Amino acid sequence: MMFAVAMTFIDQTIVSIAAPNITQELHLTSSGMRWVVNAYLLALAAFFALGGRLSDLLGHRRMVLIGTVVFVVSSAMCGLVPSGSAALTWLIAFRALQGLGAALLFPAALAVVITVFPVERRGSALALFFGLSGALTALGPLLGGWLTEWTWRAIFWVNVPVAVIAVVLTLLARIRDVPRREPLDVTGAVLVAGGMALSVLGLQQVPSWGWTGPATWVCIVGGAAILVVFGRYELRRRHPLVKLRVFADRAFAADNAVLFFAMLAFVPVFFFASVYAQVCLSSSPNQAALYLLYFFAGFAVASQWGGRILDRKGARPAMKLGSVVGCVGFALWAGKLTDLSIHDQWPYAALAGAGIGFLLAPASTDAANRAIDASYGEVTGITQTVRNYSAALGMAVFGTLLTRVTVDRVTDTLQAKGLPSAQANQVVFYGMAVALGLAFFCSLTHPGTRVTATTPETVTKEPQPDRPTSAP
Repeated sequence: MMFAVAMTFIDQTIVSIAAPNITQELHLTSSGMRWVVNAYLLALAAFFALGGRLSDLLGHRRMVLIGTVVFVVSSAMCGLVPSGSAALTWLIAFRALQGLGAALLFPAALAVVITVFPVERRGSALALFFGLSGALTALGPLLGGWLTEWTWRAIFWVNVPVAVIAVVLTLLARIRDVPRREPLDVTGAVLVAGGMALSVLGLQQVPSWGWTGPATWVCIVGGAAILVVFGRYELRRRHPLVKLRVFADRAFAADNAVLFFAMLAFVPVFFFASVYAQVCLSSSPNQAALYLLYFFAGFAVASQWGGRILDRKGARPAMKLGSVVGCVGFALWAGKLTDLSIHDQWPYAALAGAGIGFLLAPASTDAANRAIDASYGEVTGITQTVRNYSAALGMAVFGTLLTRVTVDRVTDTLQAKGLPSAQANQVVFYGMAVALGLAFFCSLTHPGTRVTATTPETVTKEPQPDRPTSAP
């Protein structure tokens, strides 16, 4: 099962590294390339609940196989995208199909692990499962940088041999399928997919549309309204897509709340730490990926420890410990960022990762243990939907905060130097536009260089240092 889900986690981050090469070869716009990245995440969020329910109805093993085949075929088609006007549509369509395959595959794979391990060993098993999945997400940028040096198409083709091995192992494992003889709630599936897709779309497009843009709030409010309709509809169904009464269990609701807030911190750290490493520490993409490994070193160790605590003492002690350690780690890490030294930061990055590691597997496992009538696929679909929605919200909110704070502080600095307010605002926004344009140009022409402004009139390109220490 870990082999099967490996592809889905790597693909969440690997495409971002190859984005400049894809944009240049296929002549895509930056907004078009953003849709290529987001199409996968959008489909993943929209169809998780459906994937979990289908896993219960058709059998976990069968859905693992179906999801793997859908995922790998769409991956191969992404790698075979033709040049020309159809390239963007082709990539977006098959990236969305990749997301659908992952949404069918992951809840079923997680349900298999839950089913085959007894309750007293389930914590350690899922700790290993989630520890590996987190490490693979961090591996995506590193693997993407290496494969892109050959051809960017290899980032999609690499999934083919992995999928073949996953299918063979799944067949050899002789996992017993026990399908449920219940009808599929098609109306509920359409409502939850539409509501999730619309609201996540609004959050993903905040960088383009802005928080004050009418399209942003049409999507967010419209999606939320559809989800409300979905909830009311499900409560009246005899065989609903999602048994919402599971949230009447306070512990299950608390587990999902913990996962929601943890994912606000966990997923955005991939993007923001990578940007920080490349912009502030002058790191290459590969060096930025290595920088993230400090975080995942702490995550991997703590996830195993948290699983053992869960098996011996229950979920609450592990989640309490993770919350405290994570808060302390992120606070100390934030305080060291302005030192511009990796060597001063790694203990705190590892501590922040350990906090997430302590609570992620226990919260997910405890939620699964509270499944109604052993409906593990359905419950894992719920928890994964919560996690993905939180990740989209975190990226939108933190991205907006980062932009706003940056603009305000640069503007305040210019005004303190005597520049009038109107001119300071103009300088900031024009400067940001020029800087982003230069960064994009350099990423297209030579990913291993960085831009250094030596004087207001000159811009030079310098080679990367062998190991990042500090930024000018």
